[in-house]
Amino acid sequence: MRLIVLTGASGSGKTAIANAFQARYSDRASVLFFDSIGVPSRDQMIAEFGSPEEWQRAKTIQWVSRIAAQAASQRCILLEGQARLSFLTEAVTLARLRDHRIILVDCSDDVRVRRLIDRMQPDLANPEMLTWARFLRNEAERSGCEILDTSEAGIEACVERVARHLP
Repeated sequence: MRLIVLTGASGSGKTAIANAFQARYSDRASVLFFDSIGVPSRDQMIAEFGSPEEWQRAKTIQWVSRIAAQAASQRCILLEGQARLSFLTEAVTLARLRDHRIILVDCSDDVRVRRLIDRMQPDLANPEMLTWARFLRNEAERSGCEILDTSEAGIEACVERVARHLP
């Protein structure tokens, strides 16, 4: 079983890619959405985990562990969601998943802001989200992680680039 992870900040296009990938490749891969577990409020994350970062770390490890438990029964799984690459790397190491690919889905700040406004989430088009996107981009560049820039790429081209990682 191969695990493909699409991560990135809000507005990058990862959900659109995952949905299109699912429509085209459902016979070859299952698609899971990180946020399907529910995302608690910041206050709840702090109360239960100490910080939003620790919530994200714990849930990333939980997701990848759950996926690893299904490894024998699945050909390929695509996991879509926002997570630090360091958390994803830790999670696949703990789960002993050797066949995986992490892809940062990214775009320019201008495109991200426009997408967030267009999808009626202008509250996310803020300096904090742009800082988060830059953090993920820098983390990906430092680690040599594949970066899929969706700024000018069409959805089909993005899906096909992700599909190259199917076994």
